[in-house]
Amino acid sequence: MVEFFEFAPAKLNLFLHIKGKRKDGYHLLESAVHFVEFGDLLTFKLDTKTSLHVVGPFAQEVSAEDNLVLKAIDAYKRAYPFEQYFKIVLEKLIPVGAGLGGGTADAGATLRFLQRYFNSLLS
Repeated sequence: MVEFFEFAPAKLNLFLHIKGKRKDGYHLLESAVHFVEFGDLLTFKLDTKTSLHVVGPFAQEVSAEDNLVLKAIDAYKRAYPFEQYFKIVLEKLIPVGAGLGGGTADAGATLRFLQRYFNSLLS
């Protein structure tokens, strides 16, 4: 079975300034980040249902049920409905809570994979 891999790089905040608050309660931010050559790795395989399995040194600190990877898939599916299912393995190498953007990097990597996967089907 074909496997697809997506790298989720950690990020370092060079600076982060809160510039105010929006009407919806979110903060206005000004920041600069640098992505490093270290991060999590996601593996995607076609399957009969979508599932997420977390492995690696920080796996115990991550919930597979309420994860940004699955939320990213749900959001993409709402915007671009599809019927494929994936078995996802997240190798969690970015320390949880370290301020390196691991969860959002994983969600972003998932969205990149989905965009590339479905665009390749259209070609």
